[in-house]
Amino acid sequence: MVPSLARPINVVCAWLEQTALSHTIQVMSWIIPTVQTIHILAIAAVAGSALMIDLRLIGVLAADQSPRDVSVRFLPFVWWPLLVLLATGAIMIIGEPARSLKNPAFQLKMTLLVAALAVTRVIELLLRRNPAFGDRGSHLAAVAIAVLSMLLWCSIIFAGRWIAYYA
Repeated sequence: MVPSLARPINVVCAWLEQTALSHTIQVMSWIIPTVQTIHILAIAAVAGSALMIDLRLIGVLAADQSPRDVSVRFLPFVWWPLLVLLATGAIMIIGEPARSLKNPAFQLKMTLLVAALAVTRVIELLLRRNPAFGDRGSHLAAVAIAVLSMLLWCSIIFAGRWIAYYA
């Protein structure tokens, strides 16, 4: 963790741990497992949908459909579940703020998430501008972006799992 951020993060963690909501989350034994389950299902929706788009851009899936048609079908399942991830992630952070906010694996996950969302948005904009992006002429660029996207989403999943083991 960056030393200049350690003190503000410690203050936020101490404050959050003292809230009534944090105490409720800590005391009710069913909340964290339920929220984690919902979080994992939303991750599956996001990563699975991003994977479908990426595999189409690479050319190994749905070759009979345009990359834009595939993205139009799957992008809502990337963007909308992010709201669920935000809500469930917030509940987990409020329940155990120090475990998340001070954790380098969590910080890595958030950095990777910003990068993955940026790449996903670039894909969306490229396909809006050029519905044939990923087909003729732009295949190499599409493959590179799709591989980067897959690496980022997989890394997010791994970093998320490491949060539990990095103390």
